[in-house]
Amino acid sequence: MAQMNLLQAINSALVTAMTEDEKVMVFGEDVGHFGGVFRATSNLQQKFGKGRCFNTPLTEQGIIGFANGLASHGSVPVAEIQFSDYIFPAFDQIVNETAKWRYRSGGQFTCGTLTIRTPYGGGIAGGHYHSQSPEAFFAHIPGMKIVIPRNPKQAKGLLLASIRDDNPVLFMEPKKLYRAAVGDVPETDYELPLGKADLVKEGTDITLLAWGAQVEIIEKAAAMAEEIGVSCEVIDLQSILPWDVETICESVCKTGRLLINHEAPLTGGFASEIAATVQERCFLYLESPIARVCGLDTPYPLAHEKEYMPDHLKTFEAIKRTMDY
Repeated sequence: MAQMNLLQAINSALVTAMTEDEKVMVFGEDVGHFGGVFRATSNLQQKFGKGRCFNTPLTEQGIIGFANGLASHGSVPVAEIQFSDYIFPAFDQIVNETAKWRYRSGGQFTCGTLTIRTPYGGGIAGGHYHSQSPEAFFAHIPGMKIVIPRNPKQAKGLLLASIRDDNPVLFMEPKKLYRAAVGDVPETDYELPLGKADLVKEGTDITLLAWGAQVEIIEKAAAMAEEIGVSCEVIDLQSILPWDVETICESVCKTGRLLINHEAPLTGGFASEIAATVQERCFLYLESPIARVCGLDTPYPLAHEKEYMPDHLKTFEAIKRTMDY
C-alpha cells in the first residue's frame, strides 16, 4: 500500500496499464511533457516515449476520431478530454461512432478498447465552462460504459478495469477530489468490477445514493441524520452505465425510502432514470416519494456556486422531509 491522492492513483493506473500492455497509449491536450492541466499524466512521456504519450491539437472531435481509428485497428487508446465541458465537440464521434461501431459492423470492427478520461464537476470556482456534470447525456447511448470513482483506491482499480474492458468506457474524474481525496492504494495491479455499486455504509431507515464527489456529501448528511435517530444506508453507484439496479432495489426494499444526490441539474439528470426504475420495481415497498437533491436548472454559476451545489445541508433537510412524509 501507498498513500496517494486521486491524481496519483490515476497516474499509477496508467503506468501499470502501459507497462503491462505496449498497445496502451495516452494522448490529449498537453498530456505529454506538461503532464496535463491537472498533472494526471506526469512523467508518462519520459517513461514510455513520445510514441505512446503525446500531445494532440486542440480539437476534441479530432482526439476522439483519432482514438476511434486507433481502437478499431487494435491499439488501446486512453484519450483525455481536458474538461468534460469541452467534450461536446466530440459528441457526434462518441455517440455515432465510438458506441456504435461494433453493432454497425456486426462485430467485424469495434472501438471496445477505447477509454476516454475527463475531469468533471464543480467545487473549484471554475465557472460555467469548467464545472459541468454531463454524465446523463452519455447515459442515453447504448454501446458504452460510464464509470465515476470517488477515492484513490477506486480510481486506480476502476481505471485499470476500464482500460481492459471490451467496451468503450467514459471515465469521469471528480476534479474537486483530485488532490483532496487521499487514501491507501495498492501499488500492485488490481481491478474493481464495472457496473457494480459499492455499499459504503449499512442502514435501515433510508437509502442515500450518489456518485463521485457527492458520496462524501451524503456521508456527511447521514452522520447528521444519525444524530436525530435516522439510520442511513449509503451507496456509491460507481458506474452510471450500466448501473447496479439489483443492489439499489434490494436496499430500497429494505429501507423503504430513497434519496438520490447528484451535482448535475435536476431536470433530465440521471436521478430521474434511477427513480423511475426503482418506483417500478419497488413501488409496494416505498414509504415515501423518492427524493432528488440535485444541482439547479441554471447554467453553472460562478458567483453562486455554493448556492448551486447540492450540499450536505440540503441533503439533510431532504432526509427529514422524507422521513416525516
